[in-house]
Amino acid sequence: MRLTVNGRPREISVAPDETLLSALRDTLHLTGAKPACERGECGACTVLLHATDDGLEPIYACLALALAHEGDSITTIEGLSTNGTLHPLQRAFIEQDAVQCGFCTPGQVLAGVALLSRDPNPSDDAILRAMSGNLCRCGTYPKIVRAVQDAAAIMRGTRGD
Repeated sequence: MRLTVNGRPREISVAPDETLLSALRDTLHLTGAKPACERGECGACTVLLHATDDGLEPIYACLALALAHEGDSITTIEGLSTNGTLHPLQRAFIEQDAVQCGFCTPGQVLAGVALLSRDPNPSDDAILRAMSGNLCRCGTYPKIVRAVQDAAAIMRGTRGD
């Protein structure tokens, strides 16, 4: 199958029942998306699907069949930085200390990036709704909300840095 991952065209062989998560981790060796619940309940496997009309859509790679994404463009946490420069939300997660154990962080960041692509000035409630599919065992939710707020301000150019 052919797909674009992190801006790079890829051609891989997958089994008919192989998940996108397995293809990303086992074939492409992109291990940022994590296998955890394997039921789409925790969000640790979140990646971004580049939808043609709706921008970025966070999807659970553990539930998605790889073959269903033939020809699609996917972004994983490994593809979020540009030329070694972290995405503003990655920086904000570090600055706000929203990274505790780090297991959920890639999925949290990608869900936040998808939100910010649709809403450059989200309310706290909008952030909580957008992030509700991503669980954090360490309970850093207030810090995650602050990180998304900070990244939004950076991206709008309203945060004084």
